[in-house]
Amino acid sequence: MPRTLNVLPPEKGVCLITLQRPEALNALSTELLGELAQALETAEREPEVRVVVLTGSRKAFAAGADLKEMAERDLIGTLEDPRVRHWQRIAGFSKPLIAAVNGFALGGGCELAMHADILIAGRDARFGQPEIDLGIIPGAGGTQRLLRAVGKSQAMQMVLTGEAIDARQAQRVGLVSEITQPELTVERALEIGRLIAAKAPLAVRLAKEVLLKAQDVDLASGLNIERQAFVMLAGTADRNEGLRAFQEKRPPRFVGR
Repeated sequence: MPRTLNVLPPEKGVCLITLQRPEALNALSTELLGELAQALETAEREPEVRVVVLTGSRKAFAAGADLKEMAERDLIGTLEDPRVRHWQRIAGFSKPLIAAVNGFALGGGCELAMHADILIAGRDARFGQPEIDLGIIPGAGGTQRLLRAVGKSQAMQMVLTGEAIDARQAQRVGLVSEITQPELTVERALEIGRLIAAKAPLAVRLAKEVLLKAQDVDLASGLNIERQAFVMLAGTADRNEGLRAFQEKRPPRFVGR
């Protein structure tokens, strides 16, 4: 059976992962999610990987869950769905994850895109949570991440109507950070990835962690978490190298310690 992912070796600290189920518009089967979770866990352990870029095809980032699989699961099967664990593994990836989205990012595809820390979208990209049309609701974090990303009113409209939004609207409401021509989406994501990969790895990972925690705590708690991370970095070799390089007017040489 062919693999559902293509994982390229890291280049300048950035690993490119491409979803490849073209016959199903990259629908997120259990196999694909499992392979993606495994690929991210491998990237987590490899020090030469500092950033991961995730993309699909020009036609679809991922058009949703695998509905054939879903139809075969009854209540008990849904309760015991192994995909839940795969989603948790994907969400646990601690390094920066950038999604390069072209075409459809619907249902599970939209949810997968929202697992990324930065979303770059081609002008033809469309984002939506159409589960309501099947008599269900988003089940991989769609209601929670969408609300945090775009606010109550927009999230309610997308989830309750099932209607998708285009890239321009997605950027306007804060779901997407940049829009590119479709043929440039992956390259722009890789460019941003290389920029991040050149920074101090420990600072990058702590910055991601603190930013994500900010979504779930009050301001006072968030400021305390930020301060703790700031103090922790004061004891790192990269912090000393960064300050020294600035004073010496040269590029820093970060080593991840």
